[in-house]
Amino acid sequence: MMNRVVLVGRLTKDPELRYTPSGVAVATFTLACNRPFSNQQGEREADFINCVVWRKAAENVANFLKKGSLAGVDGRIQTRNYEGQDGRRVYVTEVLAESVQFLEPKSASGGNSGRNNNDFYGAPPREPQGDPYGGGNQNQRQPSNQGFTRVDDDPFAGSGQIDISDDDLPF
Repeated sequence: MMNRVVLVGRLTKDPELRYTPSGVAVATFTLACNRPFSNQQGEREADFINCVVWRKAAENVANFLKKGSLAGVDGRIQTRNYEGQDGRRVYVTEVLAESVQFLEPKSASGGNSGRNNNDFYGAPPREPQGDPYGGGNQNQRQPSNQGFTRVDDDPFAGSGQIDISDDDLPF
C-alpha cells in the first residue's frame, strides 16, 4: 500500500501552535495549492489543504512561516473522526506532514524583520547537491585539472591515440 503526498503552496493564515498535555508540539496550517488548469471563466482555482506537523518541525513552522509563505510539504493523508458539540459525527481529512520545506526567504513574503535577504529562515546553509536531472549546479566545486595546466601537458591531446605496450595493460 502507498500513502504519499507532496504539496507546494502558500499558507492561508499564520500556523497555529499548540502543545499536548504531555508537552509535544503540534502545529496546524492550511496550504492553498493552485490547480494546473483554469475554470470555464478563465480563472485559476485553488485547493485549500489542512496540514498537521508535530514536534520540533511544528515549532519551526510556527516560528518561521506566516500567512503567504511558500512551503513544500511531504507527508501522508490521514482521516479521523470525532463527535461534535451538536452530537453529530465529524470527519476530518488532513495531511500529516513528515517534513515541511521553507521554499523562499523570509523577506520574499513581506516579513524581513531586520534580517538580510539571504537569510533562509535561520536554517543552516545546505551542502551543495547535484541536480538529479543532470543540470549544472553553480555551487558545486569544479574538478581540478589534476596537474595539467597547459594543453601541451595533456598526454591525450592531439591524435587521440596513445602508445601503450602490452606489458602496461592490467589484463
